[in-house]
Formats: sequence, structure tokens, C-alpha cells
Amino acid sequence: MTDSSLRNPLAAQSATSPTTASSQWGKWALVAFVVAYLALVLLIPALNVFTQAFKGGLAGLMDTFTSHHFLNAVKLTLIATAITVPLNTIFGLCAAIALANKTFPGRSLLISIIDLPFSISPVVAGLMLVLLFGNRGWFGPLLDVAGIKIIFALPGIVIATIFVTMPFIAREVLPALEENGTEQEEAAATLGATPWQTFWRVTLPSVKWSLLYGLILCNARAMGEFGAVAVVSGNIAGKTQTLPLFIEEAHIQYNTPAAYAAALLLACLAIVTLILKYLLERNVGITHKGH
Repeated sequence: MTDSSLRNPLAAQSATSPTTASSQWGKWALVAFVVAYLALVLLIPALNVFTQAFKGGLAGLMDTFTSHHFLNAVKLTLIATAITVPLNTIFGLCAAIALANKTFPGRSLLISIIDLPFSISPVVAGLMLVLLFGNRGWFGPLLDVAGIKIIFALPGIVIATIFVTMPFIAREVLPALEENGTEQEEAAATLGATPWQTFWRVTLPSVKWSLLYGLILCNARAMGEFGAVAVVSGNIAGKTQTLPLFIEEAHIQYNTPAAYAAALLLACLAIVTLILKYLLERNVGITHKGH
């Protein structure tokens, strides 16, 4: 700071004020761009779903919600999700515990393999399953002999859903375990706790918020998955058609009221997911402040 600015603080303040004003304008311009982009890409299409769904009134919604194909699609989606989420929860916890705070050859490769569903197209994942379990796939002849049907059946839908949702829980729990360290587990072992007791009383409570966050994301993705499920299910109405596939089929058949009504259900699921996500993040923030 120069001698003149020391002698005249008002002059120094006026000299820096244009830069401050420019910074403020830049900040608000950036915020405006983000809001406009979200409105164009996300908020307006979502609002249009709600508007079109209620365009025909409650009677139109009830016609869709009580139709056989819609109820079967919802049932199949819930079954696949109910199988997928617990299995991926077990896998995610095991993978995170096995990888956290440990160094061994191939660790980075193993983490990359867990992340593979994030980078591979769901359609390609579905095609991979068809090439493995289809009639002409690697295991197809053996499955035919055993009388087991995977492709174009519920098992294929479940396997495809497991594949695309596999990383969510593992990748949420792993950073939490690494941040917590191993001191608490080591102290529990010193006090004579068994590995099972340590898991239930020390490890699991320490990552409960990360686990719940991963469960929410995994559940939402499982119920909304389209690409991989479309390939392995065959999209047979009333048999292997999940809710996202029902929406696509209704749209192709120009049954827009049914498509928007089913999309409304998935949109409500997304809103519930966002609310739960916000509550969890808020709770985690309060917990950290308390510590």
C-alpha cells in the first residue's frame, strides 16, 4: 500500500471498488447461467411432465394406474429393486471394508473395476449379458439343459439392474471409512471385541449416513434403469416390462396419457430422492458441526 493510500483511505477504497463490483456482477452472472441452464434442461421438462399428466384429470390417471400392464410393470420394477438393493448393499459394504485403509497389489485396478458401470453404456452392459446368458451365449446351452431362463425373464432384469447400480454404495462408504481411519476398530479389537461385534458396533455406525446416501441413490437408479433392462428383458408387455419400459412403449404407441402418468410416478420418486438426499446432507452437516 502506498503512502498516498495511507493518507487518504477513501481514495484507496474508491480505487478498489470497481474491481469488487465487477466480481459481484460476475458471480451473479454465473449464478444466472446455472439457473437458466437447469431450468431449460431439467425444471421445464419436469414441470411439463406434471402438467401433461394431469391434463386429462384424475380419471385419466386412474385409468393408467389401474391398467394390467401398468400394475405389472410397477410390480416387476419393485421386485427387481427389492432384490438388487440388498445384494448391492452387502457387496458395497464388503468391498469398502476390504479396500479401505489397505495397500495391496491391484487395489487401484479393483476400484476401477467397481467403477466400470459408471463409464460403460447400459445398452452395452445389457448386450454383454445377452452374449453370456442368451440362447447362443457362453452359458446358454448349459442353462437350457438346466431349464433356467435368464434373458427375457426376471433373472436377467435383476442381473442387469445389479450391474448398473453396483458402484453406488461401495463408492459412498469407501471414502467415509478411509476418513474415519482404523483407530476405533483397533481399539475395539484391543478390548476383546470380535470382528462381527466390531462391525456392528463400531464400523457400521460410523458410516451410517454414507450408507443411507448410497442406498437412496442405488434405489433411485434401480427403479429408473432403462438401457440395460431393455436389452435383456425383451420389453414384453405384461411380462418383462418394467416401469421405464412401459413409458417408452406407451409413447411409441401414441398413448401419451399413459406415458405421462407413468412418468409422473417416476418423477415423484425423483423428488422423494432429492428430499431424502437433502435431509441426509443436512443431517451430516449438523453432525460434523457437533463434533
